[in-house]
Amino acid sequence: MADQKMSFIEHLEELRRRIIVMFLSLVVAIGVGYIFSWNIFGFLKEPAAKADIPLNLYYQTVLEPFMVRFKIAMYAAIVLALPVIIYEIIAFIAPALRKRERRFMFYALFFIIIFFLIGVAFCYVYILPVGIKWLIDQSGGQITPVLMANQYVSFVALLMVGVGLSFETPLVVWLVVRLGIVTPQRLHKNWRIAVIIVLAFAALITPDWNPITMLLVAVPMFILYEGSIIFAMLGMRGAQKRREALEAELEE
Repeated sequence: MADQKMSFIEHLEELRRRIIVMFLSLVVAIGVGYIFSWNIFGFLKEPAAKADIPLNLYYQTVLEPFMVRFKIAMYAAIVLALPVIIYEIIAFIAPALRKRERRFMFYALFFIIIFFLIGVAFCYVYILPVGIKWLIDQSGGQITPVLMANQYVSFVALLMVGVGLSFETPLVVWLVVRLGIVTPQRLHKNWRIAVIIVLAFAALITPDWNPITMLLVAVPMFILYEGSIIFAMLGMRGAQKRREALEAELEE
């Protein structure tokens, strides 16, 4: 009984240590993001420049420059600290998993980061220039924009993070298939439900509810969904053939 209690206390101690590591990594990432905030700010303004939009950003209160820099630092910290945070979560639950499952979880960590960064890059290169240009062009030359730096940073950064998360769709599909929760055939059959979910997610992560931006988010996400189903089906067929070959060898 004492051993079990001691084991439980050690378990809580490990949880506390990993939470501290995650918190410290986030704090350090925020500090780095704040130091380089104006460099990142210039980077965030580039999509408007690519769309040939002269971007002059303003602020209204004495506190706002600090808040803009801090907001930039927070969004940068999400990207910088994400690998450490996910690693600590996986490392905490890893002892409860089998060796093969642990290997799978650490492989998943790599692909989570890669797909997220691909999504962020896709948003930055393709979605933001088109979305910003479409929104500005709605003025029809009849009104002059006075764009606030705070709102611009929120719009650009939130959309980039949201699209980055949407690019995790292949991993989600592969995971639910691998765990046997649903089959690829059933996922393909229920594509109408997937379309509704994709459109709802696209609307949720699009700060301005701009239909063009929502479409640019939803279409790649649905393509990723269907592509993931195809790869999952091929993977299941390959696994089935390997099992049949192994059973044939055992019978001989």
